[in-house]
Amino acid sequence: MLNYFKFIEILISLQSIFISSMIPSIFTIPFSNNIKYSLELPITLQVPVIILLSIVFKSRVVFSALTIYLLLGLFIIPVFHDGGSLGYLLSPNFGYLIGYYPLIKTINYLNKNKKIYIFNFLKISMLAIVFMHITGIFYSFIQIIYYKHFNIFLYNLGNYTIGMIGYHFLMLIPIVLLIKPINYLKNI
Repeated sequence: MLNYFKFIEILISLQSIFISSMIPSIFTIPFSNNIKYSLELPITLQVPVIILLSIVFKSRVVFSALTIYLLLGLFIIPVFHDGGSLGYLLSPNFGYLIGYYPLIKTINYLNKNKKIYIFNFLKISMLAIVFMHITGIFYSFIQIIYYKHFNIFLYNLGNYTIGMIGYHFLMLIPIVLLIKPINYLKNI
């Protein structure tokens, strides 16, 4: 039987994942004063929110919330950043959504200790983000084998990994500021 508190934790995690995916923002990098030449990177707060949830809750709770999120997005309502439905399986974005599982599992290593240290958090979080991107690259590579278009792989690699990994590493800084309060709450 599912514990009442576990149900609440799963619900909180699921709502946080929903909210973080529904508030997209666009980070614009202008190349000159002319607005025509700019690079727009669509970003969401999903990666930092999932890292934060993985620190606060156990991996089983975040796994359950992420699985419910993926099932809802594939079969019921379009909750993903770019939509949803079974057609989303053909998108390279889905590989990075699957990559959240190794990210959660790697971050869960921090939950084994009562106290989280900043350097240890940064090291493990960066490794977790790399694992997420490796999963997304592998998913894109499988799509390339199926579609037989190598130029799509290079585009996906540039757009989804090289273009985003710096942002994902940068988003660890606000979470570092929350390490001390999280340690305090875990010790209570």
